[in-house]
Amino acid sequence: MDEQARGRSKVWTPLLFSVVLVAGMIFGFNLRDSLRNKRNIGTVIQRNDRLEEIIDLINQKYVDTVNNNLLYKDAVSGILKSLDPHTVYISSEDLQGVNDDLEGGFSGIGVEFSIMRDTIEVISVIEEGPAARAGVEIGDQLIKVGDSLVAGTGITSDRIVRILKGKQHSSVSVTLKRATSGVLKEARITRDIVPIPSVDASIMLDSITGFIKINRFSATTYKEFSDALKKLNAKGAKQVILDLRDNPGGYLDAATSICDDFLDDKKLIVYTKGIHTMRTEYRAAEKGLFEKGKLVLLVDESSASASEIVAGAIQDWDRGVVIGRRTFGKGLVQEQYEMPDGSALRLTVAKYYTPSGRCIQRSFANGRDAYMHDYEKRFETGELTGKNDTAALADTTRFYTSKNRVVYGGGGIKPDIFVPYDTSKLSSPLFSMVYSPELKTAIWDYFIRNKAKLKFKNIVDFNESFFAQDQIISDYLTVLKPAELINADKVLKNRSNYLYFKLQIKAQIARFLFRDNGYYAISLEDDEVVRKAMDVLSSSQYSKILGQ
Repeated sequence: MDEQARGRSKVWTPLLFSVVLVAGMIFGFNLRDSLRNKRNIGTVIQRNDRLEEIIDLINQKYVDTVNNNLLYKDAVSGILKSLDPHTVYISSEDLQGVNDDLEGGFSGIGVEFSIMRDTIEVISVIEEGPAARAGVEIGDQLIKVGDSLVAGTGITSDRIVRILKGKQHSSVSVTLKRATSGVLKEARITRDIVPIPSVDASIMLDSITGFIKINRFSATTYKEFSDALKKLNAKGAKQVILDLRDNPGGYLDAATSICDDFLDDKKLIVYTKGIHTMRTEYRAAEKGLFEKGKLVLLVDESSASASEIVAGAIQDWDRGVVIGRRTFGKGLVQEQYEMPDGSALRLTVAKYYTPSGRCIQRSFANGRDAYMHDYEKRFETGELTGKNDTAALADTTRFYTSKNRVVYGGGGIKPDIFVPYDTSKLSSPLFSMVYSPELKTAIWDYFIRNKAKLKFKNIVDFNESFFAQDQIISDYLTVLKPAELINADKVLKNRSNYLYFKLQIKAQIARFLFRDNGYYAISLEDDEVVRKAMDVLSSSQYSKILGQ
């Protein structure tokens, strides 16, 4: 039996060696190919030494003193210049602020402030936040932080933010002045995590229409959104308007989670792929909070990235109607790599594609400057104002939605219904007046003087009962210089301008009383895009567009 086994071994051993040899050769060739694009460590060291040698020579021989950190930063920027506009280097000084926005919070005291007449005025206090627990109120003036005087000429918002932020559970002492009584109050505030809301507003526009505005897609966005949607559902929302205007994007998973609430049956939401990354698909997985009701998405030229993922998925599946103007056109996915010195590289690693197969990335062949100034080009060509209704899509390849509607890629998401930019309301003179420091101060002074009397049950009660805009306009006009007063009178003689100006004043008072929900409840009354959305939802146009 042993002899027989040895005989079989002699027969199979050469074959086994051959198989191992061939497998080893295949593995070796594959390994070589996989490493072909990776730099040899010697090359890396050599190139790094070359950069160090240049910087050393500059330090030793250059005619003036130089900042080494700036040299390195400029060197990195030069390397990235030939790549896409969204691959960026973030310095250690800027990284924390960038991360705070995306993570949805930071460690601070929990107030919003505005600088008026060189004085820091507390215009909002986060409910149950650190400052609220210490007794800080809207209208308080910030005089000192620790022993540092922060009232007076030259104070900046950046400086105040830096000194109010700090490690969680650390404490800071502040000296406040009550606006009405002038009494000084000292408070010791223990810093804590302060949320940065990404859902600006969630309100009912009528008995069946819910409205949600999202300003970015952060780590907390989906929870904020789902909480808002549940409350609107409980109030009777049968149709929803989701406002993604001016939303620059953010986390991919926040966008896909929101889409999951609108789409059913494991529908594809988006997929990503790149030369060095495999195709990854994101599909609806959970039972959504709003899979059946009517849905409208609002977008504009500043809706980018994750906003476009949501708009693309909703449009491709004919789940809702997209209204507004062509979106930004960012179809690239970045990953962030943090460096030992605290800086970071945000590197593009893949492109994303809508369910129909569209990549909506705009061309950046003409350089970063031209890419970032596309807004001006759209305005000049008349696309934004409706004078030229042909969107300048670089890619005219046809794609098809689930109901066989034609859509295009290569330049953003083109809405189903176009609403032009309203140049009359945002003309330079009127815009300057609405956002002038003089008007901001007049509104604030009125609010502080009348704070005790401004008692309303809710936003509806406020909207029906508040009529003090003319008094505020009068206060505003009295502080203007003669030339400014002439221009203001000329602008306000136009009835449309006058009514819009009054509405903005009312909306700002509503924000002090009811936060952002109050502001949007008032300001949306004169929003052409929202008005168009309401018209579409209440007519047969909605079904016609979606082929229902």
